[in-house]
Amino acid sequence: MKFIGNVIKHKPPTPMNNTFHIKDLISGILERIREKSAGKTISLMEVCGTHTMAISSFGLRGLLPNNIRLISGPGCPVCVTPNSLIDRAVAIAKRDDCIVTTFGDMMRVPGSSMSLSEVRSLGGDVRIVYSTMDAIRSARDNPDKKVIFLGIGFETTAPTVAASILTAHLNGVRNYSVLCAHKVMPPTMEALVINKKIAIDGFICPGHVSTIIGSKPYLFLAEHYYKACVIAGFEPLDVCQSIEMLVNQIIIRKPAVEIQYTRAVKPEGNPSALKVLHTVFEPCDAEWRGIGVIPGSGLKIRDIYSTYDAEKVIPVTIEPLQEQEGCICGEILQGIKLPSECSLFKNLCTPERPIGACMVSSEGTCAAYYKYGV
Repeated sequence: MKFIGNVIKHKPPTPMNNTFHIKDLISGILERIREKSAGKTISLMEVCGTHTMAISSFGLRGLLPNNIRLISGPGCPVCVTPNSLIDRAVAIAKRDDCIVTTFGDMMRVPGSSMSLSEVRSLGGDVRIVYSTMDAIRSARDNPDKKVIFLGIGFETTAPTVAASILTAHLNGVRNYSVLCAHKVMPPTMEALVINKKIAIDGFICPGHVSTIIGSKPYLFLAEHYYKACVIAGFEPLDVCQSIEMLVNQIIIRKPAVEIQYTRAVKPEGNPSALKVLHTVFEPCDAEWRGIGVIPGSGLKIRDIYSTYDAEKVIPVTIEPLQEQEGCICGEILQGIKLPSECSLFKNLCTPERPIGACMVSSEGTCAAYYKYGV
């Protein structure tokens, strides 16, 4: 174990046969968790959709002792994108002079009255791309059209979108813009901590996000709110070891920020990616689906690059905002309620016919519970 300031780097056990699915190692960790946490109820929240799916797909909730409660938080960027953003994208897609480009997981996310998939079926030019560079190529190939990329995601994807704006600027691609809905995680984790409806003892911190921002941005959670934090990898052994590390912090009452995912995360993060991100974006307040506006939790395009801000350069009339009746995605995203507590879950809302965003995304909590159960 190595200390770097107030951040702890923890060296994980060397896996046998180059795999992290080790039954004996995991069994040993689970037994230690059971022994150390005996007589104490501990609530831990993961704020990464990939962790949600890993925990569910490997049945880790069922393996842990009953006194360890795992809560799924707002870790799916698709799920937290509000109706207002989808409605604006739909309105842009209805224009004859526009091409909307997006990653495939945004296609079926419901807006107030329709999704991007539905507007495409009605003739709107909506295209699935695999990278921002694909979107820029579409702009070059269609000089008579305005090409808009739907900028969704946390700190993991924001640098690539920032890089696309810099690339368009340097290469004179003036018909390219970004509809920006990027969000950042630390302010959201603070909002969850101060929410009296949620009792969180510690966080399984997001691995992908942390490869970019590092571990230092989470220090305030340990120092000011006394919450245990461990940045975890995504294999079963990673998650189990991270939970043991969190339990250790909580039992000895010494909250800190530990890095379990040392093979990918450094305390300083990725300085090159952060430089690109901060060159193009600046912090702003942001709306989260079903949660509301969280101060400082979003990223907006700086004024110097405003000609690439779709919200500013492409005027549209947006339909009146409506939420899906009966959907409790907001409470599920905060960990206040479980998917099984939603009257729509598995009845009217399924992966084939999703009503809420938490069922649309492959990383959504409802999708995870639907596919793997509790």
